[in-house]
Amino acid sequence: MAGYRYLFPRDHGSHDEFRTEWWYYTGHLLTPEGRRFGYQLTFFRRAMAQEEVRSNPSRWAIRHLYLAHFALSDLDHARFHYAEKVSRAGIGKAGAETGRLRVWIDRWFAEASSPAHAPHHLNASAADFSIDLFLRPEKTPLIHGTGGVSRKGEAPEEASHYYSFSRMATTGTLSVGREEFAVRGTSWMDHEFGSGDLSDKLVGWDWFSIQLENRTEVMLYRLRRGDGTADPASSGTVSFPDGRTAHLKASDVQVEVLDYWTSHGSGARYPSRWRIAVPAQKLHLIVTPQLADQELVTRRSTQVTYWEGAVLATGTFRDAPVAGHGYVELTGYAQPLSAHPWTSSAENDPRP
Repeated sequence: MAGYRYLFPRDHGSHDEFRTEWWYYTGHLLTPEGRRFGYQLTFFRRAMAQEEVRSNPSRWAIRHLYLAHFALSDLDHARFHYAEKVSRAGIGKAGAETGRLRVWIDRWFAEASSPAHAPHHLNASAADFSIDLFLRPEKTPLIHGTGGVSRKGEAPEEASHYYSFSRMATTGTLSVGREEFAVRGTSWMDHEFGSGDLSDKLVGWDWFSIQLENRTEVMLYRLRRGDGTADPASSGTVSFPDGRTAHLKASDVQVEVLDYWTSHGSGARYPSRWRIAVPAQKLHLIVTPQLADQELVTRRSTQVTYWEGAVLATGTFRDAPVAGHGYVELTGYAQPLSAHPWTSSAENDPRP
């Protein structure tokens, strides 16, 4: 995959020339009374196989499949809620605009106006929980990888284009059950697009986003091979308070699992506490889930069972104490991702 030069707000929108794309939001929210919540809202786009598109060239032809996951972690009440949607574009029920951020499925959406750093508006509602949030970027987009390319393997096609808003001031409302709250907090946004598949050597990944109170943010992804070791393409990025950034190679990062949690639903055994070190940056963290059970079983949409949850981080950065929070995503523990249609080749249709 050749290098890529980002242009915003264009690159907040859909990249229909690439097969797979997702817009991903997580955050930590607080009510005026101090009640704590975490949330995730993710939209996925998957291009359909070209053979199917050519066989039905009408204006109603389905060229893209859209999926979404929405989760709310009620941290003080130790409850986890999630919902999912799936829809084919073509009749207005789902879609994504090019040139600016607007992606939707039914009434779930993420959108922003034309300025590159305009606030993002998120809205999603399930049977017993909902969010209506406004996210204001506090830093410029954080570009991951080198030359605009984020490697996911050794083959040229095993790569993507990937950037984040690593710190977004967040306000709005959420509801859970019959209660509605005004909330404020901090969010993280990822946007990634590409056409390559995961290497057959990989079974899943461990992804970390950490927001420290000193306004340093850390993104790490650890690509796992079948024997449990990290693939050399694993990588990360540090964003410093002054806006400088540092790219992290696999050899720059040490991750040690300190505990595990076994799901009663899927039977999967997930890592559940970590020691993370980036010696060159003098960064040492202990990362701990705020709620053990934050597993999503997405049979109706991506058909992937994974853990995605709110975490706390404590430790030291350049010999000074630090603390913060973040999100961790763990895939491939219930079943290797290579067995799932969402991460396999384009000839497989990921419809349920």
